[in-house]
Amino acid sequence: MFDHDPYAALQTLKPMAGFTLVSADFDDGAELPPPLCAAGPGAGDRSPQLSWSGFPPGTQSFALTCFDPDAPTGSGWWHWAVANLPATVTSLEPDAGEPGALKLPAGALVLPNEDGERRYAGSAPPPGTGVHRYMFVVHALDVPRLSIDPEATPANLAIQCFFHGVGRAVLTGTAVNPADA
Repeated sequence: MFDHDPYAALQTLKPMAGFTLVSADFDDGAELPPPLCAAGPGAGDRSPQLSWSGFPPGTQSFALTCFDPDAPTGSGWWHWAVANLPATVTSLEPDAGEPGALKLPAGALVLPNEDGERRYAGSAPPPGTGVHRYMFVVHALDVPRLSIDPEATPANLAIQCFFHGVGRAVLTGTAVNPADA
């Protein structure tokens, strides 16, 4: 069904240890429930609960991204990007991606998503574009904090995660526009 996995491609450039990322809200490969979506019946635009474990020893911090590689842009769509999560943080509660970052640990930096907002933007595939993947990724990093401009793009964060990454955990949910269901 899907012929493009941006994180698999990165594995061929720089092998990284995998670790476990799970959510109480959805299983890997399953459809995202309505509260995590931005459109459709029951939509809540809420970020999922996430927990991770088994990351490499020596991990000094984490970054979190949510990316839709199936958006009809040629470059995907970044829904959420958070830098500088302390290594002691191994889970986020539901709706940690709310505006204002009040449910994130002190020092976490939320970058603007594709909508220019510093928050999680729920799934919202355009009509006629089929099933989209929403790749929630926790990046284990070899530095305690990334030096990143607060106005940087999520793609800038992704490149820093590539160079400072020691591990990566991926959890993928799917969604389709309600008109196409």
